[in-house]
Amino acid sequence: MPQVDWFWDCLLGRSRADDSSAEFMGGLSEFASKEGNGTMTASIKDMANAIRALSMDAVQRANSGHPGMPMGMADVASILFARFLKYDPENPDWADRDRFVLSAGHGSMLLYSLLYLTGYKDWSLDDIKAFRTLGSKTAGHPEYGHAPGIEMTTGPLGQGLATAVGMAFAERMLNARYGDDLVDHATYVIAGDGCLMEGISHEAAGLAARHNLSKLIVLWDDNDITIDGATEISTCEDTCARFEACGWSVRRVDGHDADAIEAAIAAERSTGKPSLIACKTVIGFGAPNKQGTSGAHGAPLGDEEIALAREALGWPHAPFEIPDDIMDAWREVGMRGGVARKDWQERLGRNKLASHFTHDISGALPNDFDARIDAIKQGFINEPKKNATRITSKMTLDGLTKAVPNMVGGSADLTGSNGTLAVDMTLLTPDDASGNYIEYGVREFGMAAAMNGFALHGGFVPYGGTFLVFADYMRPAIRLSALMGLRVIYVMTHDSIGLGEDGPTHQPVETLASLRAIPNTYVFRPADGVETAECWALALKAHKTPSIISLTRQGLTPVRREHTDENLCAKGAYVLREPEGARDITLLATGSEVEIAMAAADVLALEGVRAAVVSMPCFELFERQSKVYQTEVLGSAPRIGIEAAISQGWDCWLGENGVFIGMEGFGASAPAPALYQHFGITADAVMAATKQMIGRA
Repeated sequence: MPQVDWFWDCLLGRSRADDSSAEFMGGLSEFASKEGNGTMTASIKDMANAIRALSMDAVQRANSGHPGMPMGMADVASILFARFLKYDPENPDWADRDRFVLSAGHGSMLLYSLLYLTGYKDWSLDDIKAFRTLGSKTAGHPEYGHAPGIEMTTGPLGQGLATAVGMAFAERMLNARYGDDLVDHATYVIAGDGCLMEGISHEAAGLAARHNLSKLIVLWDDNDITIDGATEISTCEDTCARFEACGWSVRRVDGHDADAIEAAIAAERSTGKPSLIACKTVIGFGAPNKQGTSGAHGAPLGDEEIALAREALGWPHAPFEIPDDIMDAWREVGMRGGVARKDWQERLGRNKLASHFTHDISGALPNDFDARIDAIKQGFINEPKKNATRITSKMTLDGLTKAVPNMVGGSADLTGSNGTLAVDMTLLTPDDASGNYIEYGVREFGMAAAMNGFALHGGFVPYGGTFLVFADYMRPAIRLSALMGLRVIYVMTHDSIGLGEDGPTHQPVETLASLRAIPNTYVFRPADGVETAECWALALKAHKTPSIISLTRQGLTPVRREHTDENLCAKGAYVLREPEGARDITLLATGSEVEIAMAAADVLALEGVRAAVVSMPCFELFERQSKVYQTEVLGSAPRIGIEAAISQGWDCWLGENGVFIGMEGFGASAPAPALYQHFGITADAVMAATKQMIGRA
C-alpha cells in the first residue's frame, strides 16, 4: 500500500519531498498484520476503540479519572502512533526518537493505553488495571520517570506544549551540530482547550514561531468543552487565527476522520513552520448520553453508560479484554521502530562525531571539570575585587562554557543585567541553530518550561536568567523541574533590597523562602566570587535537582581570601570565621549579608566579643549533613541570622532564642545603602543584637 511505503520512508529518514499527497496517503480503512502463514485484519477504528475501551474501563475501576479526552482523541492518536511517530518500544530512550508530549495530561489513559498496546517494555495489563493506585506506573497524570515512554510530567495545563518547544529547540540545535544522520526527529504534542487558554501557550507559540521550529506539530483536541461546560462560556477567541498570526502553519481537520487526520499530519511535516492542527473532536466519543458534554470530562462514565458505549462502538468485549487481532496489529506497529533504531545505531557507529554525541547526550561533565573550577576560584583569590555576584557569575560562566560546551544559556530580555551571555557564546537565530544562547524575550514562564524541555530531551545543560522577583512568573515550571528531577539552572539576579531604586515591586523579600519551600530544589546564595564558582559547580553536578543561583546587583567585599581545593559550599554551610576560644555568638548569613556579619565580627572582636561567622549558601545541602557536622558549624552559643529577606525558614537554624535581622515587610525605592540603613540590616544592628543577647548591652 502506498502509505506503508511512505511510512517506512519517514521512519528511516528518507525524503519524499517530490511525492504528492495523493500518491502516498491512501485509505486507512484496514491495517494488515501477519502472523505465521495467516493474515489478520484489524481496522483503524477498532485499534482506536481499544484505546477507548481501556480508558473507560481503567477510569471506572479506579472510580476516578478523565475518560473523555482519551475517547475523543483516540482516532488522532492511533493515526499518529501507527503512521508517523518514530519510536522503539524496546529502546524507549533512543536519542533520535520522535518525542510525544501529552500536554493535556489529565487524559493520561490515552498515553498509558498506547504504551501498553504498542508493547513498551515493562508495561502490562496489570499496570492499566492499577490506574491511579498507590505505587503504580499509571498515576492520575503522567509522571516522568515512573515508566518507559513517558517523556515528561504533565497535568498543569499548557506546560507540556511549552516544554515541547524546548525539546524542538534541542533537536534543531543538535541537528546543526551533528547533522541528519544522527539527529532528525519531530516533536508531537496533544494539547487541549485548557492548554491553549493558559497564558503560557502565548509565550510558547511566539517563541516557537520566532525560531521556525518546523518539527513541532501540535494536535489540538478541539472539543469545545471544559469542566464548567462549553468553552463559549469563557472564551470567544479564534485560536487558529491567533497561532496563524504568530507565524504558525494552521489547519483544521475532523478528528474522527482517519484519512483526513493522516493527510493533515503528512502535510504539516513539511511546512517549514511549527504546526497547529485543530482536530475537531467529540469528548467522550462513543458514550451516547455523555459524549459532547462536560459530564464526560473528569469522572467515570458509570457501568450503565459504559455498557451503552460498548454497544455504540461495536465493542462486545469484556473489560480490559483486547482481541488478539487488534493487539497483534498494535504490537506490529510498535515493532516497526526497531528497524529504524538499528539503522540509526549503525550510522552512529560509523560517524566520526559519535563519541562527542554520546557524551553530550549522557550529560556528563568533562574529566577536568574540578580543575577548571579550581582555576576559576584561584582567579578570584589572586585578584580580589568588590564585584556583584552577578558579575562574578558572568566571570565564572566565561570559563565554564568553554569547559562544558553543551551548556545552553539564555535570558528573559535581561541578558546584560543577568550576565548570562558568556564571552565565547553565540546567539541562536531563526536561520542558524549552531549557537548556544537564546534570547527568550519577556517570557519568563516560557523560558523556564523550554529549559525543562532541553533537559528532558538530552544533549544540553540549560540555564536561563531573570530577576529573582520574577521567579513567581516561573514557579510552575520550577516546580516541574523539581518534580521531574531535572538539571536546570535558574540564574536569578537583583536578589534583595540591594537592587535599590527600582523599589518594592522588584525587591524579592519573600522569594527566597518560597523557593526554599519547593522539594528537591537547591537555592544557592553565594557571598562572593569564590562561592559563586563553587555554587555553579554544585549546580552542574546536580543531575537530578534544579538549582536557583541568587545573585546581587550591588558589589560585595570578597570574604574568601585563601584558596581551597575543597568546595566548601558543598555542605551548604561552613564556618568562615572562627574566633580563638569559646564562641560568645554565632552569626549566620547568606549572600550579600555575609560581609555584614564579617564586619560586625571584626568590631566585636575589638571589644572582646568572640563571634563566629557561618556562611550558609544553601540551606538544602546543609540540611542533608550529619547532626554532628551541623552542631560543629552552628555551635552552642546564641545565634543571629542575617538575610535581606523575610525570616521564614530560619527558625530551625537559629534555635529557640535566636534573633533574625532582615526584612519584615516589603522594601522601598532608594539607593541600596540607604535601604540597608533604613531597614536595620547593618553591622551596627548585628552588634547591638549581640550585646543584648550576651548581656553586654
